[in-house]
Amino acid sequence: MIEVRPAVTDEDLQATIDVRRVLYPYESAGSVALARARARESPERLVLLAELDGELAGFGYAGRSHLTDRFATEARVLPDMRRRGVGTALLRELVAHAGQFVNLVRAEVDDDGSRLFAERFGFVERDGQVEQVKTLGAEPAAPALPDGIEVVTVAERPELLRRAYPLACEGYADLAIERPAVISLDEWLRDEATLPACSLVALADGEIVGYSGLLEHDNAGWAEDGLTVVRRDRRRQGIALALKRRKLRRAAESGVREIVTWTQRGNEGMRKLNEGLGYEYRTVSSTMVARLPLPW
Repeated sequence: MIEVRPAVTDEDLQATIDVRRVLYPYESAGSVALARARARESPERLVLLAELDGELAGFGYAGRSHLTDRFATEARVLPDMRRRGVGTALLRELVAHAGQFVNLVRAEVDDDGSRLFAERFGFVERDGQVEQVKTLGAEPAAPALPDGIEVVTVAERPELLRRAYPLACEGYADLAIERPAVISLDEWLRDEATLPACSLVALADGEIVGYSGLLEHDNAGWAEDGLTVVRRDRRRQGIALALKRRKLRRAAESGVREIVTWTQRGNEGMRKLNEGLGYEYRTVSSTMVARLPLPW
């Protein structure tokens, strides 16, 4: 028997985190406190827990995408519980909820089984992203900064994170995705620069011209790249490379052994920059989109 119900209690939310850690050991799964904070910010969110014959089988998520005209959906099932209808039961509840607000839903898939499942219900590929991974060691010194540029950390000047938000919005608008992403100031302040001593801001005459953040990761010794962005009129001057080199060296000195980053497939510039810094490819993810109602 399949039971799908809202994840309400702390125990429920922890169970969804446990499933995510099994399925995606390389990714940060978050915490109960973070899930609670995000729910307060976005009451449209729905988190589900699925059980099969009384045993934990998977979880589901539906919430407003950063592209704003659609909901992001996840129907995730533990490997030994698959092909017994759990994923379909989760998806039915998720799209019924999403359909109250939007007529488009998206899902991320990174394996053939998930792709076939999505295509069965009318999802088609729109874009995607790649995961790049950097193993840290004795990181070389960073190149010299362009004349007039200084770099400080968010730890040294915490107020710069808020001041960097307009530049971040400029960067999000330039991402190689279907339509501009919308990240709220609250999200930016909560989710970016969670390793402030390794998150860097480039200044020219006191004005912010570049930013490169580093984020905490669930796995010990790991970190995740945040946004790296340079003001449009200061691009192609070596600022991004200088920031990232300095960030890598700081991270290595602080004990970080591995950094992961996700980059849009169409963002060749950042991907090539990462390649030159020693990042290697690990996962390719496709973004699938479907119009509601789905063809059940």
